[in-house]
Amino acid sequence: MKTTIFAFCFLCATAAFGQTASSLSSQVQPAQFQEHPQRAIERPMAQETSLLSHSAYTYEKGEVPLADLGSPIYYTPLGDLARDAKKEHTAVRKATKIFED
Repeated sequence: MKTTIFAFCFLCATAAFGQTASSLSSQVQPAQFQEHPQRAIERPMAQETSLLSHSAYTYEKGEVPLADLGSPIYYTPLGDLARDAKKEHTAVRKATKIFED
């Protein structure tokens, strides 16, 4: 019980401190932009460096056998799927209507 009361008092104290603490000024301050004294001027280009200097990049010329590339995935056209669904729909037995008085 004492722990709960202590925790409640601690929570209230931090909330009160948060309301009265003046960390931010409420006065309006206009935006101030930093100046950059360096201007765009002509300079010689830097020395060329390779992006691949830290990797072992190799390449070969030649042809790749078609079997190594794999076969393309065959997708059934939507028209064929619709025709199959229509045939299946006509083959299914229809529901009978039952009237109860």
